[in-house]
Amino acid sequence: QLQLVESGGGLVQAGGSLRLSCAASTRTISTYPIGWFRQATWKVREREFVAAISWRGGRSYYADSMKGRFTISRDNTKNTVYPQMNNMKPEDTAVYYCAVAVDRPYYSDVTSLRETDFGSWGQGTQVTVSS
Repeated sequence: QLQLVESGGGLVQAGGSLRLSCAASTRTISTYPIGWFRQATWKVREREFVAAISWRGGRSYYADSMKGRFTISRDNTKNTVYPQMNNMKPEDTAVYYCAVAVDRPYYSDVTSLRETDFGSWGQGTQVTVSS
């Protein structure tokens, strides 16, 4: 069974940066698109799309709120995906999750993926941005 583990979260001041990681330990994720989502504490039933990256890393897609501040990359030799968040804002405070589109191997058109295409969610990593 595929297990994803997010890391890199923490407390950062507004305007600062964080680099998260999403690693898979039980199976390779190198042939699948990876998505990142976040859920704010006060949005119990609402998970927000953040970004997605194609299996080779050649294509990426970002939520409007993250464009220009968020860059996603991957190292398939390390079975890991890295979102880099810059110029962070208090409204970025949330638990960040990664997930894999296991039914879309070798898929590049990440703009067409929906949340329901992703599964094997990690446990999340808390990001807190202070003002």
